[in-house]
Amino acid sequence: AGLQPGDEVLSNAFTFGAVPSAIEHAGGKAVYVESDYNHCMDIDDLEKKLVAYPNCKYCLISHMRGKLADMDKVADACERHDVILLEDCAHSLGVEWKGKHSGHKGRVAAISAQSYKMINSGEGGFLITDDAEVAAKCAVYAGAYEGLASKHTTVPGPEVFADLPVQIPNYSVRMSAIAAAVIRPQILTLDERRAKYNRRYAFVTEKLVERKGNMLSIPVNTPGMTPVHDSLQFNLSHDMTDEQVQKFLDEAATHGLPVELFGHHSNARNFINWGFAPAEDPLPLTAKMLSRACDVRLPLMWDDEDFSDLVDVLCESLDAAVADSDFA
Repeated sequence: AGLQPGDEVLSNAFTFGAVPSAIEHAGGKAVYVESDYNHCMDIDDLEKKLVAYPNCKYCLISHMRGKLADMDKVADACERHDVILLEDCAHSLGVEWKGKHSGHKGRVAAISAQSYKMINSGEGGFLITDDAEVAAKCAVYAGAYEGLASKHTTVPGPEVFADLPVQIPNYSVRMSAIAAAVIRPQILTLDERRAKYNRRYAFVTEKLVERKGNMLSIPVNTPGMTPVHDSLQFNLSHDMTDEQVQKFLDEAATHGLPVELFGHHSNARNFINWGFAPAEDPLPLTAKMLSRACDVRLPLMWDDEDFSDLVDVLCESLDAAVADSDFA
């Protein structure tokens, strides 16, 4: 997209550490935008950061855990400030914004096929763009040397490639034929799996709010978004102490249910752990949200009745954590 060494790149303060790592790897400097209690980029803070950093020409928005901010507002803000919008869709395969798949608001979007994602080839992913120059450069970086781009069915014509193969390096990051063969049949089952995930998520969240709505809240989907809920996130009450939160995590673990706290001191999604690309501005909203934001996998291969057990474990673990408090 034209990033030069030292260029500033706006990105979510709540995302996986691979996102600021990608910015650092490209030679850029990450500038973080607050994330809200719906686990999305905060639009008001985006507007503030666009003004505060007038030299910033890139915004890499991460759709963390498949949650989309108001992409119309994000795209409008970037356009008004002449900022190139890029989308990290690693977690949003199958997620739509107003009837179109996520990734169509930015100039470029990256999609993951890592083992925890909706399409699983173990590792790897792919890039989507309508920008011919970006597509040609991506193909060359990936390894389209000596005219090999002609074997690619989705790249632009040879006139766009011109002398790119001798001007930019070949990093040999092509997807293997085996990975592609693993991916292709999974594409046909996306809608079916999305429906199953969302049905189970609706059951789990309804029961959790019904039983423990005084102790937790569920992030709200941005209007206009069609979700894929392949995992569960919830925000614990700030009335719970740090000790009670840890006791809840420990209690769930003893029942065989891993629950991650995004704000844990060892969690790679906590911006305090990005020493390679540290935040220079205070991020109080994100820090407070992360301190109570929890994450639970919803395995596709579980049986429906297993999710009743999941709800029971979460609720009983919360009860154990606050047994000697006003919540009891």
